[in-house]
Amino acid sequence: MTTNRRATSASALIGALATTHCAGSADDMPTQVETPPELVQTDAGPVRGAVHDDHRLFQGIPYAAPPVGALRWRAPQPVSPWTEPRDATRPGSPCPQAPTVYSPIGSDDEDCLALNVTTPRPVDPERLRPVMVWLHGGGEATGAGSVFDARRLAIGGDVVVVTINFRLGVFGFFGYPGLEGAGTFGLQDQQAALRWVQRNAAAFGGDPGNVTLFGESWGAFAASAQLTSPEAAGLFHRVALQSGFALADYPAGTFYPGLPALPPFWSPLAELEATGVALAVEQGWVEPESEPAVAIERLRSVPVSELLPHTARFVTPAFGSAVLPESPAEAMRAGRFHRVPVLSGATRDEGRLFVALFYELAGEPVTPQRYHELLVEAFGEAADQVEARYPVEAYDSAALAWAAVITDRVWWRATQEQNRALAAHAPVFAFEFADRDAPAAVAAPEGFALGAHHASDVEYLLDFVGEAPRLAPEQQRLSEQMIAYWSQFARTGEPSRPDLPSWPQFRAGDAPYVQSLAPGDGGIGGVDVEATHQLDFWSQL
Repeated sequence: MTTNRRATSASALIGALATTHCAGSADDMPTQVETPPELVQTDAGPVRGAVHDDHRLFQGIPYAAPPVGALRWRAPQPVSPWTEPRDATRPGSPCPQAPTVYSPIGSDDEDCLALNVTTPRPVDPERLRPVMVWLHGGGEATGAGSVFDARRLAIGGDVVVVTINFRLGVFGFFGYPGLEGAGTFGLQDQQAALRWVQRNAAAFGGDPGNVTLFGESWGAFAASAQLTSPEAAGLFHRVALQSGFALADYPAGTFYPGLPALPPFWSPLAELEATGVALAVEQGWVEPESEPAVAIERLRSVPVSELLPHTARFVTPAFGSAVLPESPAEAMRAGRFHRVPVLSGATRDEGRLFVALFYELAGEPVTPQRYHELLVEAFGEAADQVEARYPVEAYDSAALAWAAVITDRVWWRATQEQNRALAAHAPVFAFEFADRDAPAAVAAPEGFALGAHHASDVEYLLDFVGEAPRLAPEQQRLSEQMIAYWSQFARTGEPSRPDLPSWPQFRAGDAPYVQSLAPGDGGIGGVDVEATHQLDFWSQL
């Protein structure tokens, strides 16, 4: 079936790239006119991108109608077609969001459902390339696909890369009784983009029969949701999860002081609807006991500026609908997910970024006394056991001790549980990103080494638009190797290839294999994350 699909796609591409015309004389043969490489015909209309020596870039292509007015909080709708070439040399607007300490982006524009396509040159209609679709992180409150420059991945991996915008926060995951699709609009946007890829990838030289969905942090979290969503069946063929947290729960104080203990970030639909009602009433947007249809109509007219301050209350997808019938955490544990190969892992020092941002830089330093108090708040009677395993004396500071606890208890316990659950039913290739000298995401306080912190692996696959490269020569080599691994996984479902250190499959038995990714001689190879992150201790606590 895949072979026939690819042949059909190639034929369609050839037809899209060329037209025939007849000259005035009956003796003249039809002449094929090649379409310029900057012009591509999508199913909605032609787009004109930018052509460079080694790649093409198409930006700001709408994949769904603007979700404004009556389309706010509705499933993504088809775009209105066009006939003249549409300018695709500039990115579309980011979805509505407010700037934060970790993301400077601000936007109040709901007309934001656009994507970007980066393709290597030359295009060969007879050889369609794998497609990699990137879901950005940002806590489901910030970010945009256009922030990421995919040239190195596309060229080095010989793949077509698609980065997308999707609705965030209160615009993507709002809930209210009677609101169809509540709590899943951002996920539905991602599915609409994946359907766009199925219809249009071949026109850009990509293979719609070989699509890899990959993401980091909240992007990996969303990819986990798609892995369990019945509505996403057949839209992708492999998944790569970087620092995802689909199965994680959170002891008190995990991310910032005063945060209560939290279950996995999946909301029952009824709970999300109740949150929406409470917000609408307290803000005076609707009258108490309003009819749902009347209330929703009024809510769709509330200005973006009034909704944005409340976005943090709507950053978790809701289950209990056709998009997510059950919690993805439970679905994954039960083996109810799409059987596709998975590449999955986390960074060596995940928690250090959060401790730096929300404790040290926020004026809430973790002193030895505060460290003990945090352990008591998080683990109650078990605090002394945790402190014995993570004594302050073993670290350069109490803040780094607390970061190690967060890294192991939250990120690595959940990552290994996820790997085992997936590996029981599908091929899994596990990794730990371990470059402890990776470029820092924030300016850390003096004496606080960020190490291989959360999101530090992203820069080894994708660049950030407008920022100069920050990788040293050995790190650049690691970046090339990671691009080779990720693109080989996208191409074949396995990351190993003859010119790279072998990457065995993760198997959920004794000593499951995890690939350590670090620069320098011997930096790539097997690592015992069970021992490094004290997972036996955490599994028994």
